Amino acid sequence: MKTVMVTGYRAHELGIFSQKHKGIPYIKKAIENKLVPLLEEGLEWIITPGQYGVDLWACEAAIGLKDRYPNLKVSVITAFANQEADWKEDKQSYYRNLLAEVDYYAPVSKAPYEGPWQFQARDELLLRKSDALVLLYDEDAAAGSPRFLKEKARKRSERDGYPILTITSEDIQSIADEESSSVDIQDGDF
Repeated sequence: MKTVMVTGYRAHELGIFSQKHKGIPYIKKAIENKLVPLLEEGLEWIITPGQYGVDLWACEAAIGLKDRYPNLKVSVITAFANQEADWKEDKQSYYRNLLAEVDYYAPVSKAPYEGPWQFQARDELLLRKSDALVLLYDEDAAAGSPRFLKEKARKRSERDGYPILTITSEDIQSIADEESSSVDIQDGDF
């Protein structure tokens, strides 16, 4: 497995409206936990659709892993040009700073948003270019935007065994619980 697509919910679908939200580090840690075993087996590329939320936190997590895995490359492939144009200024700044750190960036369509076909074209390209999908998705929660890509990946999985590795809310909660208990232990040592 050389290339893995990482995606999931957009930030607002998770109720996250600030980059300072306390849940983001746990989400990034859950992503790292899925990526490290793949990196140990030779993973070379992480690609994301670049939506504000899990996609960009995955980029941050992957960039953070480059110290231990210097051959890792990170790519953002968006559906259309200037997807961030309507975002608030702080999100645009965050996005542009992150793009400056990735190894490859390109929009599938060089035009601005024209229609849903751009998202479909992006998803098809990312599925073709990747060997597996790491998806932050919770079957028991509201469907959200990842459901479309999940369905396409499921069909590819049935057709040719495309692996789908999921991260659930339980995975993230487990990391949060583990980290809070280690903080409690450390606090108790004083």
